[in-house]
Amino acid sequence: MPTGNQRTVILFMVDQLAARWLEAARHGIVDLPNFDALQKEGVTFSSAFSTNPVCSPSRASIITGMSNSAHGVTECGYDLSPDVPNIAQALQVSGWSTGAFGKLHLVTQIETLTPDYYAYGFDVVNNTEDARAGEWLDWVKCHHPEHYEAALSTVWMTMVPELEKYGAEGEDLRSQILEAQQEYPASTSDAYELPFPASVSQTAWITDRALSFIERTEGNLFAHISYVQPHNPFAPPAEFVDRVNVDAIPEPTGAEWKTHPIPYFQQERYETPSYDIDDWRRQRQLYFADLAHLDHELGRVRNALSEAGRAEDALFIFTSDHGEMLHDQGLLGKWERHYDPCIRIPLIVSDTAGGAGEQSERHELVEHTDIAATIYDWARIPEPMLSTFEPRIDPIRMLHGRSLLPLTTDDGESWRDSILIQSNNSHFDASPSSWARTIRTERYRYTRYLAGGGEQLFDVLRDPDEQWNLAFDPEFSGVKAKLADELMELTVNDGYPNSPRGLFSIGTW
Repeated sequence: MPTGNQRTVILFMVDQLAARWLEAARHGIVDLPNFDALQKEGVTFSSAFSTNPVCSPSRASIITGMSNSAHGVTECGYDLSPDVPNIAQALQVSGWSTGAFGKLHLVTQIETLTPDYYAYGFDVVNNTEDARAGEWLDWVKCHHPEHYEAALSTVWMTMVPELEKYGAEGEDLRSQILEAQQEYPASTSDAYELPFPASVSQTAWITDRALSFIERTEGNLFAHISYVQPHNPFAPPAEFVDRVNVDAIPEPTGAEWKTHPIPYFQQERYETPSYDIDDWRRQRQLYFADLAHLDHELGRVRNALSEAGRAEDALFIFTSDHGEMLHDQGLLGKWERHYDPCIRIPLIVSDTAGGAGEQSERHELVEHTDIAATIYDWARIPEPMLSTFEPRIDPIRMLHGRSLLPLTTDDGESWRDSILIQSNNSHFDASPSSWARTIRTERYRYTRYLAGGGEQLFDVLRDPDEQWNLAFDPEFSGVKAKLADELMELTVNDGYPNSPRGLFSIGTW
């Protein structure tokens, strides 16, 4: 059992959870007692955004505190360089024990099933990601062989080349997966109940390893606990499905892009709204069941912190990498469709040592880069700086984000007025036709789709469901022009603070 003075930072992260759905759950859909307890202890940032709503770029911004242009991961398919400073490295150098459990996705998932995450500053790594093949699957084979075939059937990323020669023996795991999916055909659908108990699930496996790290570690500790769910396919354990009140699930908002068409949405893949094709109610039921399961795991982590004597001096941050449309607007997924369920993410910050002050909810515009800045601040370790060649040029602060700690205790902190959100290539299309740039202010969301894709402008205060595109309304021409100018400046300034990649010195020749 750890003893003595010890500080604890927990970055508890889920995948593809929109703030909208965590908020909706409270309206009689499903009980989330552990999320409720965390919110009561901490501060909820209700206007938190993913600055690039897809896995790798958002996760790189979270761990580095830098913009996409600075860390270089502008889309999935890029690996974050370990040479770019990140918070795990900084804590490790400062003598903290560091652990990563679950999904990191700082390395491209189809590149390797065994990425080297020790190079990113982690002492202990138990990695399992969307592909599911790897450490978790090997554990099922060894410890729960009766569920191995069922677990194989859930491996949906069969395009990973490594599956053809898997493990030390080089077995053809892809063929085994395809055979297992014939035995468990439901596992190939977009939404299904796991064909094995919750205790065998990838989600529980991640928690188990994190708890072991917490229980055995002495001194200052940083644990990055990151789950794959509720990423699609929506596949909760069967034990949690009946906890969802199906009658309370809201109907999807209408497909605004059908009633106010712009060129971007004329692509073939947008021919029909998703709610006209899929069983949206069943998919939402399973998505919320995943939240119930994640709430259970959150409770396990919180209990472990208390039992280890770590609850009194702890920074606990909960967030998601990006959102999920979940059939609102007739869409599924995320990417460049910058509607609220895609870009607005949950963010709760609990500082048990500093307290939450009188405010339990803040509405300032915050973003993923603020998370690393908050951890640097709370842990009292220096932020990375860019050195300069000329003495007359001061060192430059490398972080794009700002510490959220002042907002947890003080109403007087001035804050940013707008946020840049960007999307680039996706696996649907590798061209500027799928690029988008958005400026989000307190009142408006203005998006420019590149390559002639058109514009969207929504007054999100009066029209929170984004049903009326005002981009072509003469009454809002002045608002649009102002936002377009601000968007240009934000886009250019995404490159400042300067990138540390390959840098010798600022201000040289």
